[in-house]
Amino acid sequence: MTDSSGERTEPKTRAENRTKIHRETLAKQFPTKRPVLLLLLLLWVSLQPVCLHRAAAVNLRRFVGCAVREFTFLARKPGCGGLHVTTDACWGRCETWEKPVLDPPFIESHQRVCTYNKTRLVSVKLPDCLPGVEPTFTYPVALRCDCGVCVTSTTECVTSV
Repeated sequence: MTDSSGERTEPKTRAENRTKIHRETLAKQFPTKRPVLLLLLLLWVSLQPVCLHRAAAVNLRRFVGCAVREFTFLARKPGCGGLHVTTDACWGRCETWEKPVLDPPFIESHQRVCTYNKTRLVSVKLPDCLPGVEPTFTYPVALRCDCGVCVTSTTECVTSV
């Protein structure tokens, strides 16, 4: 124990003595440094996917922005059987607005979509392909998503007429 000046003093009560003994026992049982234990705890918490998915599912209706989210689809092409694939895709709501202006086309618009910022390609082999049909199916996996301009070469965009 320490007094107000920071000098070490001997415990005065049984409770203080028990606290001192408890600290010494813990120090002997866990000689590692606290930061290592904290890092292990943080690693364990980060590896809890069920909890994270449950928390994300609760807030998706109110979520504004763009994020990577798990998505399952049926990969298929002519001459092969289908294969359910689970991947990461972009999901979200981005700020979009239009306002009237006096000059043609009489509308000023700001339209952003949730789209891929960084991806990697993954290939799977489709089952039951006919002879002569290449069984490889390649698809993008989202690594990072952002709100941005819709690029028609990578995204299906809806345009006004």
